[in-house]
Parts: sequence; structure tokens; C-alpha cells
Amino acid sequence: MGRVNEAELEWTETDRGETRFKRKQLAEAAGGDAIGCSLYELPPGGKSWPFHYHTANEEAIYVLEGTGTIRLATVADEPGADDTGTDEAHELVAGTYVALPADESGSHRVINDSDGSLRYLAISTMVEPDVTVYPDSGTFGVYVGSPPGGREERSLEGYYDAEDTVGYWDGE
Repeated sequence: MGRVNEAELEWTETDRGETRFKRKQLAEAAGGDAIGCSLYELPPGGKSWPFHYHTANEEAIYVLEGTGTIRLATVADEPGADDTGTDEAHELVAGTYVALPADESGSHRVINDSDGSLRYLAISTMVEPDVTVYPDSGTFGVYVGSPPGGREERSLEGYYDAEDTVGYWDGE
């Protein structure tokens, strides 16, 4: 059994434009393999990773402290959804749990639009290979050998523009 106390771990920080957060990879530090779990802290005005979804990994968010919003995809064929494909913002408060399926309906981004810090756990399966899709930029990432968030060496990894497609036989 692996165990770790978050107070024993150092924060890693990401600061790229509006994407600003601190992270502690709890599951990795405890020797987790099939389930990932990270503690995130977003400062006021900070946002998590760009709006995205995974094709192989289910994720979930559980809010520990603070308030904010989560941008979620609206999928046109969901009950009660309109056909505009407009995304929706939902309030986050301590105790909120959000399940994020491994498909387009799991598209998400956490936003701290409050005056205080927002702390939450992000939990995920750790399946590889995985493709992460970024609808706003029209790009996707491919991960083979280690899932997103994993530390093992990858045999294939890259980010691509979805419009840059080639035919199956091109170059063969």
C-alpha cells in the first residue's frame, strides 16, 4: 500500500497566459498506477488546462475549497440540450463532484472567477494509448507508452492540427 501526505510534496507550477495553477501529483507520489489523482490550486483569475477531453481516460473533479466555475461541453443529443452546441458554465463550490466521460461530452476547463483560491482533486483513469482533443484550437495530442499525466517514457507523443490530415496511402 502506498501512502503520502500532500504536505510532504512540493507544488509544480504552470503559468502560461490565462492557464495558471499549482499541482501536486498525489497518486504518482503514492505509487499509483491505474488511477491518477492530483491536487490543484488555482489562484484568483486562474484557469486549468485548456478546454479538452480524453478519448480513453475518464476524469472527475472534486472541489475541496473555494468557488469557481467549470466550462462543460453541451452535446446536442443529450436530453434537454439545444442544438447550438454552446458550452455551459456551471458553479463549483466545496463538495461539488463532476464526472467527465472519456468522450466529447467530457470536455471541460476549470476557471477560478472568485477572489480566493480554488482547490480541487482531479482524478482519472490512467489508460494508454490516449488521444486528448482540444476543441477550441482544433488540435489533438497523442500519447503512447504512458498516459497523460504519466511519467514513463513514451514511444510516441505529439500534438497535431486536426486539419492537417493526409490520405492513408500518402507517402507509402
